[in-house]
Amino acid sequence: MTKVNEILERYQGRIERELGAEPTEKVDFTREYLKFKNETFKPLNRYEKAAKFSGAIIKVKPPAKDVAKFRKSLETVHSEILPEDALSLAVLAFVLALISSIVSFVVYFLLTEEFIFLYLLLGIMFSGFLFYWLYTFPFVQAKKWELKSSSQLVQALLFIVIYMKHTPNLERAIKFASDHLPAPLSLDFKKIFWDVEVGRYSNIRQSIDAYLETWRESSPEFVEAMHLIESSLFEPVEHKRISILEKSLTVMLEGVQEKMLNYTHSIKAPLTNIYMLGIVLPTLMLALIPLASALLEGLLTWQHVVIIFNIIVPFFVYYLTSQILLTRPAGYGEAELLEAHPNYKEYKSKTPSVIAFFVALPFFILGILPLIFFFPGLSDAVGLQDFSLPLGLGKFFDFKEDAGKIVGPFGAGATLLSLLLPLSFSLYFAINYGMRTKNLIKTRRETKILESEFSSALFQLGNRLSAGVPAEMVFGRVAEVLRGSPTGKFFSLVNSNIQNGMSVREAIFNRQRGAITFFPSSLIKTSMFILIEGVKKGLKIAAASMMSIAEHARGIHKIEERLKDLVADVVVSMKSNISFLAPILGGIVIGLAVMITFIINKLSQLLIGLEGAEAGGIGGGATGIITLFSIEKMIPPYFLQASIGIYLLQIIFILTSTVVVVENGADKLTEKSEIAKNIYRGMFLYLIVAFLSILVLGTLASLVMTQF
Repeated sequence: MTKVNEILERYQGRIERELGAEPTEKVDFTREYLKFKNETFKPLNRYEKAAKFSGAIIKVKPPAKDVAKFRKSLETVHSEILPEDALSLAVLAFVLALISSIVSFVVYFLLTEEFIFLYLLLGIMFSGFLFYWLYTFPFVQAKKWELKSSSQLVQALLFIVIYMKHTPNLERAIKFASDHLPAPLSLDFKKIFWDVEVGRYSNIRQSIDAYLETWRESSPEFVEAMHLIESSLFEPVEHKRISILEKSLTVMLEGVQEKMLNYTHSIKAPLTNIYMLGIVLPTLMLALIPLASALLEGLLTWQHVVIIFNIIVPFFVYYLTSQILLTRPAGYGEAELLEAHPNYKEYKSKTPSVIAFFVALPFFILGILPLIFFFPGLSDAVGLQDFSLPLGLGKFFDFKEDAGKIVGPFGAGATLLSLLLPLSFSLYFAINYGMRTKNLIKTRRETKILESEFSSALFQLGNRLSAGVPAEMVFGRVAEVLRGSPTGKFFSLVNSNIQNGMSVREAIFNRQRGAITFFPSSLIKTSMFILIEGVKKGLKIAAASMMSIAEHARGIHKIEERLKDLVADVVVSMKSNISFLAPILGGIVIGLAVMITFIINKLSQLLIGLEGAEAGGIGGGATGIITLFSIEKMIPPYFLQASIGIYLLQIIFILTSTVVVVENGADKLTEKSEIAKNIYRGMFLYLIVAFLSILVLGTLASLVMTQF
């Protein structure tokens, strides 16, 4: 038996070499799958540990209708926990948060004797949100996993089809794809083999069919394409077999195109509604807050403004936009390969955060000076209380006393200092993100241009290869034709590496000097992988592979350009609101708040004087007016401005992320770069308009009131 096995292995290797197939490797897929899973998905592992711990404390069974939904979501993300564990974690977190909120409220009441029901209500709302977040966590993670995986389906299908064109072996093709795909789809493909090894399925065909069922609803075009690939194995005529494989790619591409077109039509109305209800309407409401706070006699405080505009509204906008973005169909090559780029260390470095922190810190300290005087104990602790009167800060900040409590500051000077708070936060994020992405984003732009040109370059590569030009020479020939373009730079770099003694694979994929390191792109990486694999089988096979990739990459590019065109009107409105409308409106509202506060402050002083003089019946009416427009009951412009400034900064983060994902898909580098730009444009415009509005409208109010 031993001799028979030796003979079989010897002739199997000989046949594989003669046919050009990859050598058969004995792979421990169980160990490989588990190691890959543990290294790649650490955040999910922490959730699993918490869920198992909660399940050991209490056992809460989900409703019967949700058990299957839980199980499917957990299987999608390769989680080993039970539905009962997931629900137990949500219930336990809700109970602990609710008890903590009630205890904190009672302790605060016993210490201060202030019954602030709002804080208790916020604690209850937070507990409910925590339960909802943990309850839906498996479903959301499954959806994110599915979207991330679907962005790699076209790439996976290309690997499988190109491989099977020269080696009609589906098992080898899936193994080849799993080795070269990024996570998470590579983990799915490894699990196909793992399920066979652990005995869940008896052969690869059954495991593949079971896996395809998970895509039946979300990506039926992928299921159909894979069935076409399977059917090609039974086609005895070679050119018909190749035709079926090409048809599978066409089916996949047409399915992606149809889904993207449907997506563009479905998101217009929701994005417009979010834009109006979550951004425009709250911004307009800000104009009514100063006067409303005076009329409501203290029922509306600055704490309410902070909770509404810095917690509730941003969360509402973020949640709705995230739900819309979760429905975005994935395109081709959304995953980036930035880690190997020489400038990636700047992107991950802590130095930009440290520099930004020390630049923003002085502005933040100056901005909170009024708060230091707002708390007498704190001002005594830092030794500033004795300097407040000589420096004239009392009048500058304009604090007042109401029922034994210090309220304010109402002065225009304090409001001007409050501008430094949003300025400090803006500087921190703008400098931090700007320094991280400054150099890397240049490479990203060149790569984007390269991707748009790459279809034509691949056609040229294919033509040269089909003419019999060796792969080691074809890059130099194409680089001469495309000289001066990003594509020409890429091919020149490959050619230069080859001239320096590298193989074609090393010239492209070497970690230090490979061309793909300086042009991080999934499309280019996939194309070059397939080129190298095709060259092993012959120049004609490599040429045909390049032609096929070029055609499908061009189709994907057209789809995404069409997507940008269809959502252009919504995106332009959001961009204009980020950089122009919201900052100007917010700045004017702050000026109006200062003017209204100044006028009511002066009226209160005048009417108090009239009441003291008891000027023939005017005093009774004055008392009513004083009560109606009590300056002590108003929201200080200091807190209103700080809340509005931070609200605009939050909106810039949310809308910029939304615009980037709608236009480009998941792209963290572009997202951070655009956030830095929009902060510079939007926030600094707001600060300038707010500063001028405070000065102009405050001066105008002062001139008017001096005549009384």
